[in-house]
Amino acid sequence: MTAVQDIPLRTIEGEDTSLAAYDGQVLLVVNVASKCGLTPQYDGLEKLHERFRDSGFSVLGFPANDFMGQEPGTDEEIAEFCRSTFDVQFPMFSKIVVKGEGQHPLYAALTEAVKREDGSVDVQWNFEKFLISRTGEVVGRFSPRVTPEDETLVEAIQKQL
Repeated sequence: MTAVQDIPLRTIEGEDTSLAAYDGQVLLVVNVASKCGLTPQYDGLEKLHERFRDSGFSVLGFPANDFMGQEPGTDEEIAEFCRSTFDVQFPMFSKIVVKGEGQHPLYAALTEAVKREDGSVDVQWNFEKFLISRTGEVVGRFSPRVTPEDETLVEAIQKQL
């Protein structure tokens, strides 16, 4: 199995990269969408990113259109929406598929590493969160209902820092 750090990715600006660019950081990988009832979580994710950034933490946003067409835009449209609506400064990546046919290898690795509480592997909805340790181990998975302000999530991040 390929380490999650080695999986090729593309930034929302179209640059090739991987999670290796964040080596040594604690990461919160989140599949995001602009037209979802949970979209206001962008604000909390940005605050979380700002709060812990200087301690070696990053939120990483991965737009996905897998749930009721809630992320229909192009990368350019998504980037503009995130900047203008929520002043998102955390790294954003090119739109990907997070479940089903065409699932991106990153999400295949994340979902296999930590299954949902019911034992299933599929991403449940937009804004599901995966916590990755400084050493690249997937150490946590949080339901979309767990907000960025939730103490369970904050404490898990602090434990990794």
